Amino acid sequence: MGKRLRRARSICCCASPRLYVHVSRQSNVNWYDVDIWTEIAKFMDGRSLVMLAVTCKWFNYRTIMEDSIWKFSCLRDLQVPDPGNVNFKWIKLYTTAFDGSHSYMFCQQEKHIDWMRIGALSLDSHAALLTESLAGPIRIPEEVTTQKMLQMTGCCVLNSIKTGIWIADLQLVRCPICDLDACDGTMQVLDARNIELFLNEGYLEGSWDYELIGSHDINKQADAASGGIFDIEHIKDQSTSDILNTKLWVGKRTDWQPKSMVTLHSVAVNTNLQQNDGLQIKFQAMKAGKNGEIVSIRISQQLL
Repeated sequence: MGKRLRRARSICCCASPRLYVHVSRQSNVNWYDVDIWTEIAKFMDGRSLVMLAVTCKWFNYRTIMEDSIWKFSCLRDLQVPDPGNVNFKWIKLYTTAFDGSHSYMFCQQEKHIDWMRIGALSLDSHAALLTESLAGPIRIPEEVTTQKMLQMTGCCVLNSIKTGIWIADLQLVRCPICDLDACDGTMQVLDARNIELFLNEGYLEGSWDYELIGSHDINKQADAASGGIFDIEHIKDQSTSDILNTKLWVGKRTDWQPKSMVTLHSVAVNTNLQQNDGLQIKFQAMKAGKNGEIVSIRISQQLL
């Protein structure tokens, strides 16, 4: 499995790819043109599709609203395979993926500083490995409890994860209420969510919230704040080895710019750190209701 390396870039708002396709006007558009226009529309980005839709009612109601067009566009722009059945129309999934939305827009807005879109990945199994360190090789921890896993190995396994397409962002937030006596610093968060999350009423109403599943402190100089999420089913893929070979993508030791890498079944972030006294790492997960599947994961790291 080949890797999909994201170039280093500053934290900024995500935008849909800009591919402008200009379609010449047809004087005699008829119903036999539907298949042709559908195929043409599949090669247009979201903004261009909307611009085409407002040209006339025929495009708006007979062509652009075809769900297959938005499905094709969504999978193409996110660079992920077809997840199979989804619970919402693809035009809505495309919108939540590319309209600049992120999880801190719905809660803790006062804490949010900046963010960048990392990319999308596909979780095929119901289990994922979360790790605070990218110093491989990764092994599946065998400890009984999640907290024990984190203390012994710096990683843990989460089960009951919703499969399908997941969106990954890197967030920079002001430190929320924490275990420390005083903190005026900032916190880095690897924030991943199922693509359907923002369309669920339970999330929008605020009845779904993040739960702490474990925490771990590094009480010594930390060279970097890093973290990763790996689909257990693909833990032995070549792409996992590529992520763990941090020399390929994290930059030089004096490069303080956050870096990220996403592959088909995993995602990781790394920020080199200056002199410090250690890190506090927290792992959080959100379920779709009390007994529902996990639909969002956060790995947050804060300087001690």
